[in-house]
Amino acid sequence: MLTRPIPSSGEQVPVIGLGTYNSFDKRLNGANRADLTEVLRLFFEGGGTLIDSSPMYGRAEEVVGELLAEMKAHDQSFIATKVWTRGQSAGIAQMNDSLAKLRAPKIGLMQVHNLTDTDTHLETLREWKAEGRIRYVGITHYGISGFNELMRYLKQGGIDFVQFPYSIEVRDAEERLLPLCADLSVATLANRPFEQAGLFRNVRRAPLPGFAADFGISSWGQYFLKYILAHPAMTCVIPATSVPDHMADNLAAGKGPMPTLADQARMAAYLDGL
Repeated sequence: MLTRPIPSSGEQVPVIGLGTYNSFDKRLNGANRADLTEVLRLFFEGGGTLIDSSPMYGRAEEVVGELLAEMKAHDQSFIATKVWTRGQSAGIAQMNDSLAKLRAPKIGLMQVHNLTDTDTHLETLREWKAEGRIRYVGITHYGISGFNELMRYLKQGGIDFVQFPYSIEVRDAEERLLPLCADLSVATLANRPFEQAGLFRNVRRAPLPGFAADFGISSWGQYFLKYILAHPAMTCVIPATSVPDHMADNLAAGKGPMPTLADQARMAAYLDGL
């Protein structure tokens, strides 16, 4: 698995992470427990570490915590979650609840989810980072409508990570957000890389271009992920899945040669021409 540095520390992070939205929001039973355990096993075996969750994602934090405990895999994990409420005391209570559900003594990355009461929570997060309760501070937004606000907070400083939507179909981050992250040395997480499977519907009957093989790409999923990772300011992409075969395919995108920005433009042009 290829890795990229977190600019604020130099720590290396594998370029393929694991999202948990919908995919880990389950009442565990025999079948889905086996599938999710296998997803995590493949993820770690393939070199992945960063698992992203949120209190917004239903049972996801609790399920991740339970399965990691069963697998004795907390030490292999870079756990990222979020605070998603208003008010300092409510935020502290929610973050403590996340720590308990995830069964983690500390969190790798705590993020203000969708810029909810951002100033209040950033004050707490910076205190927790200084105390060693979390390692990194982040902010997120689910839509391109939040980019201006994300950029405003990035310019204020003190942010280690920013998470935002970025895909071969939704390329807005390339215009100003990613260049700003590069200028300010902020790590980046891309969510919605498949547009919640919408991209696969668009290419259902289309062949991969011949040049995809130059980058070790053997599936559309790998094509979409390597498009994102072609940008030099991109740190990690976090596709969510509960399907072991999909996990294995996603991991393959983190290996082998990466497209350049020129290749990235060619990849987009091919998709646009379908």
